[in-house]
Amino acid sequence: MNQIYVLHENSAWVAPLREAFEETDLPYREWFLDQGALTFDRAPPQGVFYNRMSASSHTRGHRFAPELTHGALNWLESHGRRVINGSRALYLEVSKLAQYAALQKAGIKTPRTVAAVGRDHVLAAARDFGPGPYILKPNRGGKGLGVQLFQSVAAIDAYLNSPQAIEEAPIDGIWLIQEYIQSAAPYISRCEFVGGRFLYAVRVDTRDGFELCPADACATKDAFCPADAPKTNRFTVLPDFSHTILDRYARFLAANDVEIAGIEFIIDRSGEILTYDVNTNTNYNAEAESDAAVPLTGMRAIARFLGGELAKVPAATAIAAAE
Repeated sequence: MNQIYVLHENSAWVAPLREAFEETDLPYREWFLDQGALTFDRAPPQGVFYNRMSASSHTRGHRFAPELTHGALNWLESHGRRVINGSRALYLEVSKLAQYAALQKAGIKTPRTVAAVGRDHVLAAARDFGPGPYILKPNRGGKGLGVQLFQSVAAIDAYLNSPQAIEEAPIDGIWLIQEYIQSAAPYISRCEFVGGRFLYAVRVDTRDGFELCPADACATKDAFCPADAPKTNRFTVLPDFSHTILDRYARFLAANDVEIAGIEFIIDRSGEILTYDVNTNTNYNAEAESDAAVPLTGMRAIARFLGGELAKVPAATAIAAAE
């Protein structure tokens, strides 16, 4: 029997999706790709393959999970399997530079950003921005980890000379120096898409920092995840959100073979939208969904979409090389 295969490295984030599969009686199997082997001389099974690999996998001790997943996705795609969020989506997930290039190509404005490798180049880039404040972030992050606000070049210099900077250094070595967007209100917005279609928007309070993972079980060793604090939930679902940016986002996703994603933007004081993050491994906040009484939760929407795609797949004809 054909199945839905979920490629991931974080069981906690998949738990709500498991529940949605079981509620709808959909057959599924998980491929936990923190390590393993790929047998390229055998064909993959038939089915639908949903990639949920995260850019933050290294923070959970799964340093090479994205690289292994990239190989798996190439294997699946070379055999013509139905892949949701394939190799192009993973490329965007693990590189904000790739995201910004693709967004700009689609005519979507992003904050001014400079990439730098090496302390001296980071400081030179910050000086070129002029007076602060500045945002410093890793090119490959996830959950908002490592995103910091600095008021001066001297403050960045002090940070880069600290033991903390060594611990938080980008896994790919690339720092991003970014203009700090002065917004009219202390929040960002996130637009959720499933099957390439807009589901709902979320408003996220940023007064307590930039680690904005909405998952209900966001287990991080040293970082605060706002989803762990339901009494002060920072997430508000906006089910009736409407804006012309949604059409541009939908075209951007289609052009990059991304079918499930959360796209984050901020509105500056002049009212202009700047898009700064694309999450192809999107999560949802159950409390916020419940408060808004959304007709279809994020994970149930994904399950419904994957189930519809599974129904289109021909009968199974091959056995998984991984079995």
